[in-house]
Amino acid sequence: MTATIARWPAALVLENGSIFRGDGFGARVESIGEVVFNTSITGYQEIVSDPSYCGQIIVFTATQIGNVGVNPEDLEARKVACAGLAIRELSPLPASWRSAEPLPVWLEASTVPGIDGIDTRALTRMLRDQGAMRGAITPNVTELEGVLARVRAAPKMDGLDLVPRVTCAKRHEWSEPSWRALDDGRAIATPPISHHVVAYDFGMKENILRQLRDIGCRVTVVPATTPAREAMALGADGYFLSNGPGDPAAVDYGVLATRALIESGKPVFGICLGHQILGLALGARTLKLPFGHHGGNHPVLDKTTGKVEITSQNHGFIVDPATLPSGVVQTHENLFDH
Repeated sequence: MTATIARWPAALVLENGSIFRGDGFGARVESIGEVVFNTSITGYQEIVSDPSYCGQIIVFTATQIGNVGVNPEDLEARKVACAGLAIRELSPLPASWRSAEPLPVWLEASTVPGIDGIDTRALTRMLRDQGAMRGAITPNVTELEGVLARVRAAPKMDGLDLVPRVTCAKRHEWSEPSWRALDDGRAIATPPISHHVVAYDFGMKENILRQLRDIGCRVTVVPATTPAREAMALGADGYFLSNGPGDPAAVDYGVLATRALIESGKPVFGICLGHQILGLALGARTLKLPFGHHGGNHPVLDKTTGKVEITSQNHGFIVDPATLPSGVVQTHENLFDH
């Protein structure tokens, strides 16, 4: 049996007054967020469940979304934090042996709205040319002037600290490896513990934790507000600063803790928001990109070797290379920024 997918008239309203009408799915609620586009062809479940999208409405440039359903093994977080999903076409039936439920059913349970049937190509071009902007997915299609007023009254991403909405509540150990299957269905064995990493959770993707475990790390996850002295008391070999949403300059407690972690002499590694916090702790500044880097096809130049790597990225802010202090070297550069 397949679940009955409820549909209704819906609209995506942008702060510039543009309106994209389509059909609603998922949760029948109005949701406001920063509208950004993602150019990945696959992996919509991992993208939608990524806590870094907290407060954002995701526009997929891929034509059809939902065709492999949703499964519990590939979630990046147990709770969906994004503000909504805007797509060209919703797949009518998931076709994957790993699917546990259809995408709309999962979104409804997560109180996240979606809209399909809109011209995502035109929408993406608008966001590319005018920059990411606030918007709302709404079922209230007869009162769009009121929706537009609410959109324009919503806070912008600049200056927003969204980490408290997605960080963990308390310290915990992570032991789950990546999901892989052998022909007989047995899980692949993980290597023995060789290092201890303390991971600051600014909105952690669980796959990062799985991969740390895959290479033999004991991983202790701590809340974003954990003082450096408490983290250092855990006796780690190094510290990891996770991805996360919002403006890194607003996460002053993370910057303060990171400065102390750097001074400890232990290795410190950051991804996404964590990388930006690391840059701020070293004395650089961050700035907001017009429409961000969101996709799985970003060419990055390794300035040491001259080689170009294709990367998966998701962030709206960067460390400004022009503000790097003496002794801090930029090793990689996103070629889309040229």
